[in-house]
Amino acid sequence: MGSGNGFYSVQEFNLDAKWLIDPKLLFVGPRIGEGAHAKVYEGKYKNQNVAIKVVNRGETTEEVAKREGRFAREVAMLSRVQHKNLVKFIGACREPVMVIVTELLLGGTLRRYLLNMRPRSLDMRVAIGFALDIARAMECLHSHGIIHRDLKPENLLLTADHKTVKLADFGLAREESLTEMMTAETGTYRWMAPELYSTVTLRHGEKKHYNHKVDAYSFAIVLWELIHNKLPFEGMSNLQAAYAAAFKNVRPSADDLPEDLALIVTSCWREDPNARPNFSQIIQMLLHYLSKISPPEPAIPPRIFTSENAVLPPESPGTSSLMPVRDDSAETPNPQMENKPRGFFFCFNQCY
Repeated sequence: MGSGNGFYSVQEFNLDAKWLIDPKLLFVGPRIGEGAHAKVYEGKYKNQNVAIKVVNRGETTEEVAKREGRFAREVAMLSRVQHKNLVKFIGACREPVMVIVTELLLGGTLRRYLLNMRPRSLDMRVAIGFALDIARAMECLHSHGIIHRDLKPENLLLTADHKTVKLADFGLAREESLTEMMTAETGTYRWMAPELYSTVTLRHGEKKHYNHKVDAYSFAIVLWELIHNKLPFEGMSNLQAAYAAAFKNVRPSADDLPEDLALIVTSCWREDPNARPNFSQIIQMLLHYLSKISPPEPAIPPRIFTSENAVLPPESPGTSSLMPVRDDSAETPNPQMENKPRGFFFCFNQCY
């Protein structure tokens, strides 16, 4: 499936029936995020708390074709790759609007989490734990031949307890077998690998050679940010940061990092992509460093008795306190939702 240039078209894209979402069963709540081409809402699907991404089709014929292709590609990749550190895919539909439904993560983006902590930094063990989550998600993607190309804190989401990071947004992901000649359309410059743009100022649609090692570079910038809780290339615009990285080989300073950690960061953002480690190697280096700063606790002998009255930890409350459980026979109004759309079926009937 897919054309030689790495794009899928909606016409040639067929989604397995088990992933097809019935839009009439979507219960749309408040908007929780917005990007250049899509809006994300909190909602419910069959009484399950979900995130609902609505993709804008665009105005021109070219825009429509491009966004439909991106949508089809993202759904194809989400439906075939599952991992505990990837946002769980629930389903999608493309008519009357393009919708992707995933699990709802209440911890927000890593970007917001870090901003709320400033000027404090993460505990180093927490930072390395988050980095391991990200590296494991990337290892899974690469094992399936997928390059993410847009690894940055905005696309990393936290669970409600802020203990686990999951990778989201496959809108710019590509199959590596199709990347020998890839378009210059990519993620945010500040986190982008120099080989994506360094040879020439790429014209719209111009092709570029690169491979999965672009994600290792982006990971290094994210790891530096996790450790320092500062914006990389602070004081520069995105374009200035890209120019400095590509043409002057400038990187954020790793001088104040412990030797082992500095080696991980600097090896991942090396100028030569082939000299960068893969994510299996990155995971091993991170685990080795984590064992040095946080030795494993001594094993606790198993208990020799059990209690029939043991109290189990409560389940995660999800959004049950924010949104009512849908009951088609007698739905109780919620003041928080009075001015929110009650479901896509209203929009479908009125707008399309």
